[in-house]
Parts: sequence; structure tokens; C-alpha cells
Amino acid sequence: MILKVECLEHNRVLPEYKTSGAAGMDLCAAIEEPVVLKPLERALIPTGLKIELEKGYEAQIRPRSGLSIKHGITLINCVGTIDEDYRGEVCVPVVNLSSEEYTIMPDERIAQMVISKYEKAKIDVVTELSDTKRGEGGFGSTGKA
Repeated sequence: MILKVECLEHNRVLPEYKTSGAAGMDLCAAIEEPVVLKPLERALIPTGLKIELEKGYEAQIRPRSGLSIKHGITLINCVGTIDEDYRGEVCVPVVNLSSEEYTIMPDERIAQMVISKYEKAKIDVVTELSDTKRGEGGFGSTGKA
């Protein structure tokens, strides 16, 4: 899989896998000045990158676990999807879920991007689905004895 990347003027950091076993590559904030997020405040942070994915692939934008657990910084939509036909700038919708302000610094690693192959489903409308042991149980039903 080849990921084509176009760097915009305000980009200074390419996406990068930080270890040989990393599934996600880090995305950095392409901002000139720090962005202060108050508790529960949201912001759309640019990366200064545009990407072109091969047919049949998507890019998933995910939170960085360290920012999430240490500072309560996560993504508004939890996991964002970039479709193969999108050609705009990759931006990261962050939210501060902590009770303290957090400052995003220029070039700070703010998210990770995972490239994933997908399949398109064919819809088959039926009048009945097959039975399973779980059935319609949801929202914690499998943890009950």
C-alpha cells in the first residue's frame, strides 16, 4: 500500500511510525501558535497534510492513548474515517474531557492514523435473521451470569 502525501505550507512534520511494530503513524499539529483547550472545549487542529489512498483503503484517525489517559484529550468522533476519495486537508477534531486546561503546542503529536483495507457490503433485505445464543441481548448483556 502506497500512501501519497501532499504537504501544505504550514506542515513541518510528516506522519511517522514511531516503532517497527506500530500500527498507527503519528499526526502532528500544524499550528503556528499554541492552542489552549479549556475543559470540554473542542477544536479542529490542522495537520498540514493531504493524502491519497489506494482504492479499497481508508485512513482511521484515532486518539493517542497517552494524551487520553494523562490529559483527557481525545477525538470528538472517537475514530474518524478518511475515505479514499477525500482530497482535503487532514484535520483532527479534538476535545478536552479533563477538568483542566490543556495546551496543544505547534508540531505536537495529537493523533494517530491507521491505514486499513475495507470491503463494501452488498445489502440483502430479509424477513428474518438466523438465531444465536446471544440473540438481541446488548449493552452489557454478555457480562451477566
